Amino acid sequence: MTDPIADMLTRIRNALMVRKDSVEIPASNMKKAIANILLAEGYVAGVELKQGEKGETIVVTLKYNNGKSVIGGLERVSKPGLRTYSGAKNMPKVLGGYGIAIVSTSKGIMTDKQAKAANVGGEVLCYVY
Repeated sequence: MTDPIADMLTRIRNALMVRKDSVEIPASNMKKAIANILLAEGYVAGVELKQGEKGETIVVTLKYNNGKSVIGGLERVSKPGLRTYSGAKNMPKVLGGYGIAIVSTSKGIMTDKQAKAANVGGEVLCYVY
């Protein structure tokens, strides 16, 4: 697999389309950080680590509001073939500030607002709205 983050976003997107309660994703430190940001921002109901036969997995409990998904869209920005970086001063705004951009910085993985407050730039991983 060349892009595990895109795989994670696609698994969540597919589970939302068929109204699943939760989705299992193979774990890595970056995926754990992204899942925890989704939990902290209120896009998912729960994140839990589960030890399986093939290794650790992340179980993401999806969140719905009146039968409609809380996540409107997940979009991968920086891809292995074309990396996308942003400085602290020109962080992208997603849906005019209603969505979030998840950024990988030198101080860890954080949202665009946190990166702007910490005055650090980095690789823009994905948009969530």
